[in-house]
This record gives sequence, C-alpha cells and structure tokens, in this order.
Amino acid sequence: MCAQLSRDEAWTLLTEWVQSESLRRHCLAVATAMDAYARRNGEDADRWYVVGLLHDMDYERFPDMDDEVEGHPRSGMRELESRGVDPEIVRAIASHADFMGVPRESAMEKTLYAVDELSGFLLACAYVRPQGLEGLTPKSVKKKLKQPSFAAAVNREDVREGAAQLGVDFDEHVAFVIAALNERAGELGVAPSGTPA
Repeated sequence: MCAQLSRDEAWTLLTEWVQSESLRRHCLAVATAMDAYARRNGEDADRWYVVGLLHDMDYERFPDMDDEVEGHPRSGMRELESRGVDPEIVRAIASHADFMGVPRESAMEKTLYAVDELSGFLLACAYVRPQGLEGLTPKSVKKKLKQPSFAAAVNREDVREGAAQLGVDFDEHVAFVIAALNERAGELGVAPSGTPA
C-alpha cells in the first residue's frame, strides 16, 4: 500500500532535508501554485501540494544533476520510495527534470513543470518591489523575463514551455500563479513593505 504524506509530514521532511530559507520558500511557492491549480481543476489538492513541496527536497544536499546515482532529484526520489510514498508522486518529481527522460503525461506532472521556474521568477520579481506581489502584472513579468541578467538562474525557455505544455494562455497562467502566491505572501517573504509578517 502507498503512503499518502500529509502536508505537515511533507513539511517536516522538507525541513529535515533543506536548511536554506530561500529553497524552502521556493518549495512552498511551488506547492502553493500546485494547490491552487489542483483546486481549480478538481484534483487532489493535498497530493499536488506534497509534490510541489518536495520536488526539490534533495537539491541542497545533492545539487549535482549530472550525478546519476546521488544527484538531484534522484536522492529525494529514493528517500520517498523508501518511505513507500505513492509512485505517482515520485514519478511527477522525476518528470520535472528534463534530463531524467520521464515524459510529462499527467496533469499533475505538467502543472509541476509549468509552475516550478515561474514561481521562482515571480518571487524574484516580488523581492525587488516594495509592494511585493501586490499589483504585479503579466506585462511587467514578461518585461523582466527579457532581461537576461535578472534572476539569471531561471530558465526562460522552461517558463514559456511550461505554460505551453499545460495548454494555458501564458498571461493567464502568470496572473493565476501571482494570485495564488499572493495569498501566502507573508510566509513567502514577499509581503508589501510595512506589512506585518
């Protein structure tokens, strides 16, 4: 029988594996976007949230993606498998990394890919704005995407391709994820200046 991790159990596991506050926030942002899409589409929000929260759980310890034994996301996948976690959750995590060669087939897999890099980019946009995510528009996000030096680690192609694979309009996708993240702006460290955390 497969284990279904609760949100709290997944958070405990994440904090065991990840000490970096920024990586924790990234994982929380991706989980938040996954949760919002799951609720919108009538899917299992808890399951999608767990996938988003744990997709990079091993990145801090094992960032070498070329290491075919220990590298990201293999170590995290192995940990989840050892705990008997639902194979569909493990597969979804594998599918977010193109180099793993796991085709994205389910809605959960496509959504994870679509919100992963975008969530990171939106947090970067919010960090440089006094109002955080408040009032951030798809137009201004697209403008920032055209600046290669801004949040340079974010793969622009993945941001665009994610929306395409999900079959959603890019601007609507960006606006939807902004709205989802804004609901947890305090936890994500992007509340408007002067707002109590």
